[in-house]
Amino acid sequence: MQPISPLLPEPARRFAAWCVVLLLAAGVAAVGIKLCVVFQTAVTPVLLAVLGTALLGPLYRRLLQMGVKPSLAAGLTVVAVLAVVGGATYIVVAALVDTGDQIITSVRQAGTDIARHFGAAGTSLDDLARNAESLLRQFGGTAASGVLTGISVVGEMLATALLALLLIFFFLRDSDRAVGALRSFVPSATGDIAEAMARRAFEAVEGFMRGTTLVALVDAVLIGIGLVVLEVPGAVGLAALVFVTAYIPYLGAFLSGAIAVLVALADRGFVIALWVLGIVLAVQVIEGNVLQPVVQSRTVQMHPAAVMLAITAGASVAGILGMLLAVPLTAAVTGVLSELRTRYAAKHAPPEEPGTSPETSKA
Repeated sequence: MQPISPLLPEPARRFAAWCVVLLLAAGVAAVGIKLCVVFQTAVTPVLLAVLGTALLGPLYRRLLQMGVKPSLAAGLTVVAVLAVVGGATYIVVAALVDTGDQIITSVRQAGTDIARHFGAAGTSLDDLARNAESLLRQFGGTAASGVLTGISVVGEMLATALLALLLIFFFLRDSDRAVGALRSFVPSATGDIAEAMARRAFEAVEGFMRGTTLVALVDAVLIGIGLVVLEVPGAVGLAALVFVTAYIPYLGAFLSGAIAVLVALADRGFVIALWVLGIVLAVQVIEGNVLQPVVQSRTVQMHPAAVMLAITAGASVAGILGMLLAVPLTAAVTGVLSELRTRYAAKHAPPEEPGTSPETSKA
């Protein structure tokens, strides 16, 4: 009896198998994203708590090394972050509120000036500033009048922040039990690899949060000093805007830098605007060539194209919050893939010949 020949050649069957795997992975990812969107009220505090835990982990471990009990150490860490974040938020919001009208007026003036030379581009910029001013007035009027919708939005934000703080406390206090809980959810044969992937993902998120916060602080201070020296109006508010938008890589720096240049152009003239542009570019060069390699050298490095795609996908799913969460989540996924690639390469590496060593092989 002659053997039955396959209908498709081997390369075609491999291609079909990979297509099935990719379709299944895409389907699982789509279902997961849909569930996250549906249950975003519960998912958002969890994600924010993970980011907060990654950022506050070193402080918590330092308190444990000093002999503080885990519950007290977690409580002190949460109180510290509440004081620091609350104070920083107050400073940023106060600066933006005090100088927001001035910044918007300057942007509108810059749009009018540009329209005289470039036509539609300046007109569009002026329309954008007018719409931003209208939105700010509507938001302020809603918050001030105490409309039910405004109250519900503020209440939802406060509830999310409070739940995130409580989750940070529990995540920090029970971090030593996380490995055991993870192993209890996976088969015993895959416990080691699941633990390794989880650790790698968390290390990537931890490195991203600490590195981004330090880089954002340095960028805001340097650009703020330059704006103050050049006597650009709203320098404090612009520096606060630089700090906040730094958590959106590439896109945030472009937006905050463009606004600073436009404000300088409207109030201080073309020459000062060029100086502001030079300061922004110099800070970005320092960040890209000095701060990022030094601060985030031990974390997972992501290609700029992957970062931009992640930001775009996050914005399409959850708006500004999605843009903020997209990059750390991508860093975690990149860390998991890197761990899998390392283990796969080690598993399929050719065995060394007996009696040989790296030194003898090099010789």
